[in-house]
Amino acid sequence: WCWVLLAALVSSMMVGLRVDFSMLLEPLGFVKVLEWILAIFAFATCGSFQGEITLLVSCKGVVNKTITAAFAYPFRLNTVVFSAPDPKGCGGTWTDVYLTGNFSSSAQFFVTLAALVFLYCLTALVVYIGYNHMYQQNNKFPLTDLVISVLTAFLWLVSTFVWAKALADIKVSTGASIILGTESCKAPGTTCHFLSVTSMGILNVSVVFGLFNMILWAGNVWLVYKDSNLHSQWNRISESP
Repeated sequence: WCWVLLAALVSSMMVGLRVDFSMLLEPLGFVKVLEWILAIFAFATCGSFQGEITLLVSCKGVVNKTITAAFAYPFRLNTVVFSAPDPKGCGGTWTDVYLTGNFSSSAQFFVTLAALVFLYCLTALVVYIGYNHMYQQNNKFPLTDLVISVLTAFLWLVSTFVWAKALADIKVSTGASIILGTESCKAPGTTCHFLSVTSMGILNVSVVFGLFNMILWAGNVWLVYKDSNLHSQWNRISESP
């Protein structure tokens, strides 16, 4: 039954198919390709990040031992731990040190939006290339495209600024200031030094891609409105007495 339904769906879609790649050279199609590519970059630059923090610890029975804590997307830092620098836990003075903050909601919001935009752009490109004649003749398609474009531009605005704020907090939570809040480093005879943290330049780039997406989708709103029948209909309404 599944194969029969799938065949029926494919055959119904092929009935009105008129492939025309020239639409990709038009502003509406070209911008959609750019939105598709930028969504991939936004997804990849944020969702693929992996980092590490390194401390240098000296305590009872241990001299200049490096300890590390790895963190990655979706940035649940409160689950990231620095284990003891030696099996005896610095003579019993060391307790596992956890980072602070859970930024998963902001990061996942940003990445999920990028993934959904990627899928929508693919769908829209199929419509533009194969069913542009139906798109132009039926006002429901441009109107749906316009509403989705407005909503997407707004969501890019919100998700980018939310993610930028979360990224600033992540940098604080993984910076040198963590030494001040680490109780194990305050034990008698124990000293801790912050050595390094993985560069977050790629996460900065993800914010930039978010801003580019926001600007591009805002421009897409005008293109969808201008290149559809909605624009001509509005002109006729405004010119009528």
